[in-house]
Amino acid sequence: MLAPIRTLLTDVFNLFYPKVCLTCDNTLHQHEEVICLQCERGLPLTGHYTDADNELAKRLWGRVELQGAMGLYDFHKGAQVQQLLHSLKYRKRQDAGIYVGQQLGVQLQQANCIIKNIDVIVPVPLHHKKEKQRGYNQCMPIAEAISLATDWPVAKDALMRTVKNTSQTGMNRFERFENVKDIFAVKDAAQLQGKHVLLVDDVVTTGATSESCIRTILSVPDTKVSFVAVGYAKG
Repeated sequence: MLAPIRTLLTDVFNLFYPKVCLTCDNTLHQHEEVICLQCERGLPLTGHYTDADNELAKRLWGRVELQGAMGLYDFHKGAQVQQLLHSLKYRKRQDAGIYVGQQLGVQLQQANCIIKNIDVIVPVPLHHKKEKQRGYNQCMPIAEAISLATDWPVAKDALMRTVKNTSQTGMNRFERFENVKDIFAVKDAAQLQGKHVLLVDDVVTTGATSESCIRTILSVPDTKVSFVAVGYAKG
C-alpha cells in the first residue's frame, strides 16, 4: 500500500516542481535522471577507454609515469558537458557527479578497457577553505559512483591540497603549471603505499593540476597511477 501512495505523492510533487534536464531544461520523463535521453545520446564520448595512446594519455607522456589515462567526454565551452559539470560545481547538483561517475564506471568495467586492476580511487582534493565554501569536493560524487560500479574503494583523505591557488582562467600553459606546482601533499601514505591508484578529476585542460597530483601520489613508495577525467578539453 505504501508504494502506490509514495508514487502518487511523487507524481503530484513533480507536477508542481517538475524535474528538468540539466543540459536542455526540458522536463524529464519517467526513468530519466539528471539529463534526458536525447541529450544523453548527444554527449560526445571520446572513446579513450579502448585506446592506450589516446589524446589525453599523449598529453601526459614524458611528464609523469602513468599506467593509463582516459577522458569520458570531449569538453567544449558552453556545450552539454560543461553545463553538467557547472551544475555539479556551482549549483550543488551532486547527482550530476553521480551520473557521470556511473558512465565512467560502465567504461571501466569493459573487458577491453585500458585501465585495469585498480586498488583504490583517489579524487583530486579541494583546498579545505574552498570545500567548506562549496560544501563538498565535486570530484567526490564522481569517485563514489565509480566505486559503486566497480567495487574499488575510495581513499577520501589520502591527499590534501595545501595551497588555495588562484583561478587558472586566462593563464597560458606555463603559468598554469607554475600555479599548481607543489600544491598537493600526502595526508595518509598508508592508503596509497603499494597500491595502483585511480586518480579522478572533473575536467582536464593542460593537465597541469593532474600532473601535480600524480607526482604527489608517486612520491609514496611502490605506487602506480592511472587517471580518469570526465571532460577532456582539446588544444
